[in-house]
Amino acid sequence: MESKTKNTKTRPQIAAMAARAFGGAALASGEGAVRELKEGWFNAAYDVRLADGREVILKIAPPRDAEVMSYEKNLMATEVAAMRLVRQNPAIPVPEVYFYDDARDLCDSDYFFMEKIAGDNLEHVRSSLPPEAQASVDRHIGEIIREINGFTGTYFGYDGNPELRASTWREAFLKIMESVLDDGARKNVVYDHGYDEIRAAVLKHASALEEVTTPRLVHWDAWDLNLFVKDGRVTGIIDFERALWADPLMESQFRSLFSDGITHSMRGYGKTSFTREEEQRCCLYSLHLAAIMNTECFYRNYDTDSVYNISRQMMGASMDWLKAS
Repeated sequence: MESKTKNTKTRPQIAAMAARAFGGAALASGEGAVRELKEGWFNAAYDVRLADGREVILKIAPPRDAEVMSYEKNLMATEVAAMRLVRQNPAIPVPEVYFYDDARDLCDSDYFFMEKIAGDNLEHVRSSLPPEAQASVDRHIGEIIREINGFTGTYFGYDGNPELRASTWREAFLKIMESVLDDGARKNVVYDHGYDEIRAAVLKHASALEEVTTPRLVHWDAWDLNLFVKDGRVTGIIDFERALWADPLMESQFRSLFSDGITHSMRGYGKTSFTREEEQRCCLYSLHLAAIMNTECFYRNYDTDSVYNISRQMMGASMDWLKAS
């Protein structure tokens, strides 16, 4: 995915970053020593091979002057902190962070090197897996997400943006949702539903947010592209950059509630029934995701309309449910 936030670097620049991170280690010879990983939508990422044979992954944050959405402030610091936190639980297969540099002298933005995960990207191999293997992997994903949600915090909202925090989940979510609409207004985004119509739908169901009283760590972005598998098990989960302290029902495993019914990942999580208030929250979170995906298209200048088209479908379905319920 081409995106204006990707801060790509040359081989000599990456060589200098690797030397700092790994005690002067050089890159391996040949063009294959540095390979850009283009699947992501926000950061630049590279598969890097060192002269001693080690393979590591490099992630580079957007340039400091890049225009990003409100919730995207300081995402790399958030990602590194979340990865180091969840690594305390061996049931969560998160790669080790080898080196994080926020000095911005060698590189013009934050970057870090991490362990390269063994296994295949689930997005690339899911369709080739037998149904029973897919079910096993999805149950394991649910188990991992439940473990991530086991970490509790002291406030609701984002580590990287203090303005999007609050002591209650209702207040935090309303701030977060309003920030997305503010981001859209700055770019003159025209949604299929009016701004005030969206606000009214959120407020109509906001009382359901009051049930959530404990801030829990939410990955939020655990879809197939951010998961790796091998031999029917998940070997890695990545991209914690959008993690926040929130309601576990914000996890992507619960966003299919209204289309696919009870999934294997829900069974693995141990959550297979939903109260009326939980259904309301799931739909609010789907609307939030749709608004983010729609708005970010105007910040990233993607080279495809796929994200925009999916966001419109999701927003339409969410708004229909919220208005009718």
